Amino acid sequence: MKIDFLNLLLLASIFFGCSNDDVYINNESNEDEVIELPTPDLPYSIVDTDVFEFYSDNAIITAPNVSDAFYGQDATYIGNQPSYTDNGDGTITDNVTGLMWQQNMGDKMSYDDAVTLVETINLGGHTDWRIPTIKELYSLAYFTGQCFGEDAVTMFIDIDYFEQPIGDESLGEREIDAQTWSKTHYVGQVMNGDEAIFGYNFVDGRLKAYPKYSPSNGSPNTMYFRMVRGNESYGKNNFTDNGDGTITDNATGLMWQQADDGNTYDWENALDYAESLTLGGHSDWRMPNAKELQSIVNYTRSPSTSSSPAIDPLFSCTEITDTDGNSGQYGYYWSSSPLKDGPTPYTDAVYFCFGEAQGVMNNVLMDVHGAGAQRNDPKSGNSADFPDNFGPQGDVRYVYNFIRAVRNIK
Repeated sequence: MKIDFLNLLLLASIFFGCSNDDVYINNESNEDEVIELPTPDLPYSIVDTDVFEFYSDNAIITAPNVSDAFYGQDATYIGNQPSYTDNGDGTITDNVTGLMWQQNMGDKMSYDDAVTLVETINLGGHTDWRIPTIKELYSLAYFTGQCFGEDAVTMFIDIDYFEQPIGDESLGEREIDAQTWSKTHYVGQVMNGDEAIFGYNFVDGRLKAYPKYSPSNGSPNTMYFRMVRGNESYGKNNFTDNGDGTITDNATGLMWQQADDGNTYDWENALDYAESLTLGGHSDWRMPNAKELQSIVNYTRSPSTSSSPAIDPLFSCTEITDTDGNSGQYGYYWSSSPLKDGPTPYTDAVYFCFGEAQGVMNNVLMDVHGAGAQRNDPKSGNSADFPDNFGPQGDVRYVYNFIRAVRNIK
């Protein structure tokens, strides 16, 4: 087992009361050197997903041409490519977002312990570290990971720069039990009324709200934390209603379809809908990739707390009834990002829940992952077979999901 010297020092600072000077790493060699963070092109510059392969509904295919089936998926459009700098002092700079990250997360800890720890960190000569928001954390996500099959784990993060553990099977954990928490608390509750915090799993590629405390005994749950500093504007939208059915986010440089069209589609037809859309005098619309779609999630809103979807009120979402027939719920929205991973390889694509991320547990329909969660559905299927339930939390799968198109303005 590899033990990281930096994190041993950080933990020692908590348990043995050493001063900030004691945990200052590299303070002699870099005393006069100040690493300047890059200024992003836009305050909320979205990093691309690292997806370059093309998919049908169940296989990898050659690149489709315009008007072909499956044209317009993630790999069709190349955005801000990931670009990192290893600063050689336990920190990594993201040259796209202007954020600096802790390279090694150390051990799992409770949220309260992370709040205490972040106040003591002096890493790379910096003391202004913070727990990231879920939007900051999601900026690191790659969508080329895999966790199906024996010894087949490929991380959903760039492991050339970041150290990413997997679950410790000797302790009874699964490989995927290595979730990273953000500071973004869910405004609603999950499962059986549990307080929850949004996190991303860089081992299995899911964004969910995880219970803060153990439902069985009330003790604090523990997760990993990757601290961040710099660009405090990242993740903050700056919307303008253009008055023509479109919304511009000046922070990301993206223009959005204000309202979905009220219809649901499988993935292939959702791609075709976006590519064929003319709106606001523009015809260069497309389906957003996963990270673009997450950029418009509003984590201060939810059906249970604001009687609304988890999106800015400038947008509208079609209201649906859930699988128990209850009104006041909102559907899932496709992204253009396919997954190698899934119950079977190549069959699934990513979507976001702007309503509750529901599932059936103990024969009860409940919000299991939180409004604003990211999951994945099969790209196609017989409409008569859906919705159904899948997985240990009985995730509701619709397969026929809504679409909100996007275009670049810069």
